[in-house]
Amino acid sequence: MDPIAPVHGTATLLVIAAVAVALLLFLIMKLRLHAFVSLVLVSLITAVVAGIPVADVPATLLFGFGGTLGAVALLVGFGVMLGRLLEVTGGAQVLADTLINRFGEKRAPFALGVAALIFGFPIFFDAGLVVFLPIILTVARRFGGSVLYYAIPAAGAFAAMHALVPPHPGPVAAGEAISADIGVVLLVGLPVAIVSWYVGVYLVSKVLGARFDIPLPDLLFGEVNGGTTPGTTYDDTTGTRGGATGTDAGTASGTVLTRTRTTPSFGTVFGLLLLPLALISFNTVLTTLVTTGAIPEGNVWVEYLQLAGNTPVALLITLLVAIAVLGTRGRSLAETSDILDAALAPICSIILITGAGGMFGFVLRTSGIGTALTESLENVGIPLLLAAFLIATALRVAQGSATVALTTTAGLIAGQADEAALTDFKLALVVVAIAAGATVLSHVNDSGFWLVSRFFGMDEKTTLKTWTVMETTLGVTAFAIASVLWVVT
Repeated sequence: MDPIAPVHGTATLLVIAAVAVALLLFLIMKLRLHAFVSLVLVSLITAVVAGIPVADVPATLLFGFGGTLGAVALLVGFGVMLGRLLEVTGGAQVLADTLINRFGEKRAPFALGVAALIFGFPIFFDAGLVVFLPIILTVARRFGGSVLYYAIPAAGAFAAMHALVPPHPGPVAAGEAISADIGVVLLVGLPVAIVSWYVGVYLVSKVLGARFDIPLPDLLFGEVNGGTTPGTTYDDTTGTRGGATGTDAGTASGTVLTRTRTTPSFGTVFGLLLLPLALISFNTVLTTLVTTGAIPEGNVWVEYLQLAGNTPVALLITLLVAIAVLGTRGRSLAETSDILDAALAPICSIILITGAGGMFGFVLRTSGIGTALTESLENVGIPLLLAAFLIATALRVAQGSATVALTTTAGLIAGQADEAALTDFKLALVVVAIAAGATVLSHVNDSGFWLVSRFFGMDEKTTLKTWTVMETTLGVTAFAIASVLWVVT
């Protein structure tokens, strides 16, 4: 759906946006109304007040909700099922133990962040986060302390790669809009992302972890024996069937069954995590080759390979392989299905709230609020790099989506960038500045905000004080690096 022709002036639209966000925070944080109900209610009110035709309001709400849900539900569902299977079989513990043995206990958060930077190169933020979730929580459970020490470095790494580094869609689309060389954008964006992650995420996570003691959420962990190290065995004794109580699926109620199972090796677990990375990377490479004409369009085998590398399909394939490799170790397929079924129950609220957050952001975009905000900044006469950052920030705050902020800002400043006759290096810095602005101030109209909030068991106020702060320091650090490079080159 396209944005409507605004029926209010810029000032009125900006006031509507501010009041909508304030109302949402009041309902959730003060009245303690459920976040899902609050998001839907405020989205409805905002759509009517902002001037979306009343007859179009239901379609607008459902389009925004369905679009976000379609992108998130499959990823979260498959990812959490995979994570639960890794946790129950001891695979997550094996990988966590190996990471800690290699990097040391004190550098566990750093190890998680570095691993997430590597995995985040081809994988989108939400997909990477759900795949990595069991590893983050397993390390946090082992060493204790606030879960933020471990969650922020990994989640921030995925966020940095998603915002700043091709082949992710935001920087690619922004680069194409201003005629930047995507190869140069990659060469500039990657080191900027790494340095920004270390300064704006990893160092900040130490401060946030010390200030906010967030306990380990029970999203994945039940009372299941998970094993210890590769090759060891353990007794699995169960008195009830099914995963509803958190126990491993056994037999009928009242039956006690003792089994001996081996935990998977590090190579097996690492291979499972590499599988979606490989599939998605292969899809990215093939898509690039088709786009550039190196491979002709319409090649059936290429299309099948691209399908296998589509993110939800790649996660489905990985889950099926995990079921075959891990789920059948001393279990029947029915017992494994019980484990997977139990994994889905805790994420229903996450999926619905995330979809509603996408609905709210879509209403703001459709109503023209984001456009009104950027147009008010467009002709101020500020330098190009700063204008790119501020416009992207305004769009990010107004409508939530980082990708939309990236692509829209690039289109708005493309003419100015073309007139400036910039070098490829400086065009790449403009893309970095746009990406930096599109990263800061993630809040209640961003579906990623709700994903992080629910995954790590934080209320909205705490998420604003932690995740929003981290996203802002990440974006500001990236912009600061781009500004310094702009001046010295």
